[in-house]
Amino acid sequence: MRRIALVALAVTLALAGCTDKTGGKGGESGKDGRRPATVDGVPTSEGTHKQKLDVGTVGHREYLLHVPSKVADGKWKDGRPADRPALVIALHGGLATMAKMRDLTGFDKLSDEHGFLVAYPDGFMTTWNAGDCCGAAKIGKVDDVGFLGKLIDKLTGAGLADPRRVYVTGFSNGAGMAYRMACEKPGKVAAIGVVEGALVTRCDPGRPVSAMIFHGTADGNVPFNGGGDRDFNDKRPFPPVSDAVDFWRKVGGLPQPRERVKALSGDTRCESTGKGERGVAVTFCRIEGGRHQWPKEASPMLWSFFAAHPRTGT
Repeated sequence: MRRIALVALAVTLALAGCTDKTGGKGGESGKDGRRPATVDGVPTSEGTHKQKLDVGTVGHREYLLHVPSKVADGKWKDGRPADRPALVIALHGGLATMAKMRDLTGFDKLSDEHGFLVAYPDGFMTTWNAGDCCGAAKIGKVDDVGFLGKLIDKLTGAGLADPRRVYVTGFSNGAGMAYRMACEKPGKVAAIGVVEGALVTRCDPGRPVSAMIFHGTADGNVPFNGGGDRDFNDKRPFPPVSDAVDFWRKVGGLPQPRERVKALSGDTRCESTGKGERGVAVTFCRIEGGRHQWPKEASPMLWSFFAAHPRTGT
């Protein structure tokens, strides 16, 4: 019995002295300049963390959050990053998952290099309600705008991300969802990155949002010049990608995109409108022969675009 008591005391003392690698002892105070283990329940240590978010309905929604060492091991003040990092939200395509989007994009590596947070949310039954598309999320009228809005509020409200540098990107169905977020939550989103997606939702944002759009000329799922079926139960064609480019540049009062932007692939031609009055721009990247896939150059080019286009004004 005495031996058990001594062992228990030793364990207690050891645990009391445990710290994470940045010196924090857990909890959420961080008042001494050290990083707390969590902030509003969100882990702050380096790595990728699976999280749940209460959205006020039955069950919960999930997302992966990647925290780079530049944030975890950086300066902290009053339990928050002294310099709040940007946040990139990456939305998977239809019939995919948050884990697949993480693997597909390689944003973790860019996050580690540049010091921004990345969130990979999970859609409803592998789909997003992007308006006229797609699948279970559309049929169930799932409030994905509400979910992503709460995710943004969670991370910016906790002081873990800069509310003026929140960016949403997506592939295919996730790209359509990025459009919808810009349409309905332009005050929360500084810029969007669209890869092989279509604007298939009513859109009246009321303020401009920067957009970088990638589309392959040989995409058979979401055809470059329009066509195909919007969903399994909606035979209306997708609009051409040029419609989305024109829409967002007109919202921003921008000219035709004619300024050449250096692409990382010889098959890709990118042109920009240049920045307008609010610092907003639209860049369109045409991928010759590109199919329905995430281009290797997309992620680094998107981050460069995002970094250059924070939200300005109120």
